[in-house]
Amino acid sequence: MLEMTREEFEELVAEALDRIPPELTRLMDNVAVFVEDEPSPDDPELLGLYEGTPLTERGEWYAGVLPDRITIYRGPTLRMCESKEDVVAETEITVVHEIAHHFGIDDERLHALGYG
Repeated sequence: MLEMTREEFEELVAEALDRIPPELTRLMDNVAVFVEDEPSPDDPELLGLYEGTPLTERGEWYAGVLPDRITIYRGPTLRMCESKEDVVAETEITVVHEIAHHFGIDDERLHALGYG
C-alpha cells in the first residue's frame, strides 16, 4: 500500500476542492467536506460518500438543517493507487464525483462523463 500521512491526503483533497471552478463553488450551499481514514466495514473500498439533500431536491421546507456531508476516504484510495500521481488524480475524481451528487447528478450520468 502506498504511504501518505493524513495531513498530506487532506492537502490533496483541499487542492482538488481549489480546482473546482469558482462559478460552481459559489453555487454550493450548506455542505461540508471531511477526510476519514476508512469507510464503513460494509463497503471497505468506498472512496467517497455524499450524505444530504441534493440542491435539485431542496424546496421551501429546506431550512435550519445540518450541512450536507461529503467524506473522502484515505485508506481505500491509497490501497488502489500505485503512485502519488495516481492518488492526486483519483482524489480529484472522487471530490468531483461527490460534489456532483450535491448538485443532483446521479452515478449513471457521472459514469458517462468519466467520473465513475
